[in-house]
Amino acid sequence: MKTITGVYRPDRGDIHFAGVSIVGKDPGEIRQAGIEMIYQDLALARMRDVASNIFLGRELTRSVLGVRLIDAKQMRSQAEAMVARLGARIPSVAQMTGQLSGGQQQSVAIARALTFNPKLVIMDEPTAALAVREVEHVLDLIRTLKRDGISVILISHRLTDVFSVCDRIVVLRQGEVIADDATRETSMNAVVAHIVGAADAQRQ
Repeated sequence: MKTITGVYRPDRGDIHFAGVSIVGKDPGEIRQAGIEMIYQDLALARMRDVASNIFLGRELTRSVLGVRLIDAKQMRSQAEAMVARLGARIPSVAQMTGQLSGGQQQSVAIARALTFNPKLVIMDEPTAALAVREVEHVLDLIRTLKRDGISVILISHRLTDVFSVCDRIVVLRQGEVIADDATRETSMNAVVAHIVGAADAQRQ
């Protein structure tokens, strides 16, 4: 996934997004093309509030006597609108991010990604180490993205989550695609067989 987002460059081959090659583009250019990734560690500034995290690195500003100052009021207003759009269970955008639960922090990371108006969001193990209740909340957020026409690549070892929200399931093993099936045309047993190599052994 870091190859898709421009962190690494492939040794060979090509990657096309919306009909255009993105190989050789830097992460900023790929983000402008509409690809956003939410890493497993979320990369949040936990000692800053929710609104600050959503606009981290691209803070809104206003001019006061010719001096550009951070517009905290506008950032909080837009952050509240983004949280409401997601239906995220965040008590206040003024709360310190580190005081939120794991699922709430995942919501902040998704809200931050949405401010870039992405066409594709890549999520790396978004439900790892979450309580059952929080897992369902994050899955609901993924469904919201889908409903809004945003494509999602979900990287997960939790097959129940994958079958719950994904339209297609791709299995990678040792760097190769060994299965690519519509969810409705496969089963959890079949996917597990691909993951552990049992399906390949049967074919041999």
